[in-house]
Amino acid sequence: MLTVSTVSKRVPWWRAPAAVTAGALPCLAFPAPALWWFAYVALVPWILLLRSAPTGRRAALEGWLGGAGFVFAVHHWLLPSLHVFLFAVAALVGLLWIPWALLVREFLGGTPGPGRAAAALVLVPAGWLLSELARSWQGLGGPWGLLGASQWQVAPALRLASAGGVWLVGLLVVAVNCALVLLITSPGARAAALAGVTACAVLTGAVWLWAPRPEPAGSLRVALVQPGLFPDSPDSAERRFAVGEQLTGTLAGQGPDLVVWGESSVGGDLTARPDLTRRLAALSARVGAPLLVNVDARAADRPGIRKSAVLVGPGGPTGDRYDKMRLVPFGEYVPARELMGWATSVGKAAEENRIPGSTPVLMDLPGRSGVRVGPLVCFESAFPDMSRHLAREGAALLVDQSATSTFQDSWAPAQHASLSALRAAETGRPVVHATLTGISEVRGPSGERIGPALPTSASTARVYEVPLARGTTLYVRFGDWAVGASLTALAVYCAVAGARSVRRGKPAGAPLGSPRTPTG
Repeated sequence: MLTVSTVSKRVPWWRAPAAVTAGALPCLAFPAPALWWFAYVALVPWILLLRSAPTGRRAALEGWLGGAGFVFAVHHWLLPSLHVFLFAVAALVGLLWIPWALLVREFLGGTPGPGRAAAALVLVPAGWLLSELARSWQGLGGPWGLLGASQWQVAPALRLASAGGVWLVGLLVVAVNCALVLLITSPGARAAALAGVTACAVLTGAVWLWAPRPEPAGSLRVALVQPGLFPDSPDSAERRFAVGEQLTGTLAGQGPDLVVWGESSVGGDLTARPDLTRRLAALSARVGAPLLVNVDARAADRPGIRKSAVLVGPGGPTGDRYDKMRLVPFGEYVPARELMGWATSVGKAAEENRIPGSTPVLMDLPGRSGVRVGPLVCFESAFPDMSRHLAREGAALLVDQSATSTFQDSWAPAQHASLSALRAAETGRPVVHATLTGISEVRGPSGERIGPALPTSASTARVYEVPLARGTTLYVRFGDWAVGASLTALAVYCAVAGARSVRRGKPAGAPLGSPRTPTG
């Protein structure tokens, strides 16, 4: 009889690099390759590998390696900034895919029958969502690269997002991958696999036909000001401000209702720099619209450095100010700096922690009664809950002020801009994504692109006719119900598996780690 150690010694050497490679494949569905259709087959090689793992321990190892490969591939553009530390981050976050790998082996290993196949189509996607949910915590990098976000340019997927958020889209993508594996490997489970694919199609069709759609509610003329790339220098902030000022001046006579500058567009605190305040106020009066700028500076009246969205009218700041709440790990603060401070010596980690804000803010738009703007800053557009909260509180327009100049020639600008389509579809509210260096773009209430995007090479100001909407999407109304349903399914499974283990006199964790028989 073969023992676990004997089986492990005979595992082919190529399985480990194959796991890393298979885990990295889904990155091709995201921008810049943007092969959205590839997401529906991208997990198949990884699942095929995991289902054939000789032991649960081996499946856990290959789940970890694949998870690390996925995290590294989706975030590879951080390598020039984090250097070797990115490998450590990928290895740490990759551990979150171990439960999913064990579920894959448990339900798709061997030759599953109809019952186990049906369970796989529910529990394996739920396990993937559990991994994504855990890594979406800000301290682990936030919800960047969620599998459902790869479908940002697919209209039916955006409709699904309006019903269940990006989470529901991701669940269906994983379910389709599972169904394909069943069709390839398990003749006895093909009926269940086809039923699962049909259920996904029916759900998508039902949402497309019957989910509430945004109702037109007028429009807003919003101008985006993108000054372009400035090399780092002692006066780069001043030069960027001057170019933004010049470009905004060209909007005079075009009748914008709001002018939006990108993240860190103002390099001095407006309280300490009355000269900047006067220039912005005069600029607002000249173009006939308030300016939403972003101050990245040490505050004169508060400790520390903050990134703040500030609305400025002809009379100066209106009093509306939003301090960025969710900061970028290592980019804007170093987690547990006492232990991790060495990261500043191997990459471009923050030398000083920024100070986070404490509460969301809605800004009343001067001159447009009843129109309220919900500001977000850069990384925050990745968090579905933040835009959902602003929409529930009455935001008519969501604005994300961003800066991707550090990653100008990478996949990052396109990946970041694509998130605005998901946030718009989820909330039923238009989203403005304004950056210093591109890609800047506007999305309508259903996630559709409004006008041409501003590429990374552009230095310009452009006015967009942004359609407003009223009404509430199912996602805004009911929140993360898809997450709740998935966690409930996993909890029920764990309870049933635990009860069976107790009856059989086995440890509660045995079902996931036990060798799978040839017949499943």
